[in-house]
Amino acid sequence: IGILHVQLLGMTQIKKKYSNYSFSAHIEIVEINPYVELPASILTSLQSDFGKTKGPIPVRGIINGAPYVQTVVKFRGLWRLYINGPMLKESGTAVGDKVNISITFDPVPRVVPMPAPLSSLFKSRPELREAFMQLSTYRQKELKRYIGRLKNEETIRINVDKIERYLEGKTVEGVLFRV
Repeated sequence: IGILHVQLLGMTQIKKKYSNYSFSAHIEIVEINPYVELPASILTSLQSDFGKTKGPIPVRGIINGAPYVQTVVKFRGLWRLYINGPMLKESGTAVGDKVNISITFDPVPRVVPMPAPLSSLFKSRPELREAFMQLSTYRQKELKRYIGRLKNEETIRINVDKIERYLEGKTVEGVLFRV
């Protein structure tokens, strides 16, 4: 059983226990994204732990001995645990491999900080901050996460420019802007 610990005045307080579930599955791929489908019984249990049957479910666990933090999402009618690049690398797995997975609901909030380039854009163009705030929380996180992970200054500039045009209501090409 997974236990969430909260550090409070130097003492550890047990908040709530969440069950740990295990299963084996083959890594499949949809478009360019590797994933495993969750067994229905485990999905139902995670939704019960989450307290909802709709929306992304934050989880953590182990894939072939490597720990991960991820989100279970519904896409094209299936609930999937996406196996991103770092998860594949750390677990030494690839698409088509059979993997052993443990999974637990993870109540820790997924906070994505505002990257400096976006913060600068919003300081110079407050109306774009307002447009950004009108996006769904998931969409905001997705854009912040994407810009925050970029390393090359030119790539950052190009993508911040795309986000600027997107927030202005203009058509923008690219995988982040597909409808």
